[in-house]
Amino acid sequence: MVRARKPDGSREVAAQIRAYHASLPPAARRVLKALQAEVRAAAPGARPAYSYRVPAYAMDGRMLVWCAGWKEHVALYPVTTAMQRAGGAALIPYRHAKGTLRFALDAPLPRALIRRIVKARLAEMARPQETTRSSTLNAHGQPPARQRGRV
Repeated sequence: MVRARKPDGSREVAAQIRAYHASLPPAARRVLKALQAEVRAAAPGARPAYSYRVPAYAMDGRMLVWCAGWKEHVALYPVTTAMQRAGGAALIPYRHAKGTLRFALDAPLPRALIRRIVKARLAEMARPQETTRSSTLNAHGQPPARQRGRV
């Protein structure tokens, strides 16, 4: 689990996000701000964060999504299994790589789709995380080396 870096709307985070926006071409900045507005609309309790040198949103100290701007598109990360299920076939035109959605700058943002998948991410984060025996033990039935005292 990635912890948000200062997700409290602090001045430092706001300044980092403003600097990030200023570094983008005008079209990317405009579309990124629209994407961020959709994330905020779907998750009104989410707080701005800045992580991996990219604007992000966090809920309860956990990262919700990252929103990045590029020359020819904006991107939303991560695309989890729950988000894929919620988006279904509507995500296909926007899939680029595993865990990434790209939205072209010259096409309208799929606002309803973005809200739907962000809400799916919220629901996913609200569920208790399951720890299964198979995920805590290696193939030999032992805990990972770092849990056995080795580094």
